[in-house]
Amino acid sequence: MNLKKLTILPAGTEVLLPAGSPLTEVEYEVPRLRPIPFGCRSGSCGACVIEVLEGLGSLGEPDPDELDFLEDLGRTGGTHRLACQCRLRGDATVRVAEDI
Repeated sequence: MNLKKLTILPAGTEVLLPAGSPLTEVEYEVPRLRPIPFGCRSGSCGACVIEVLEGLGSLGEPDPDELDFLEDLGRTGGTHRLACQCRLRGDATVRVAEDI
């Protein structure tokens, strides 16, 4: 199995997931910690906004709806994503946005 590492700050949690896994799988790997706060899981609530510090290309390309919603939230510049819309294709380091 090809595992990829996701590092989640500020908690410093490291999770290994199979390549191509949705980031929502984090909930099942470390259920008590909840390092990423997921809400709707459909990209419409903004609870899971993350800033990608390393490995932006490892999370797949955002679709236009995700980009529009991030813009509505004031998260422009291309380093923010909705974790529920990402699939881990390579190692990445993200920080949970705390000021939403």
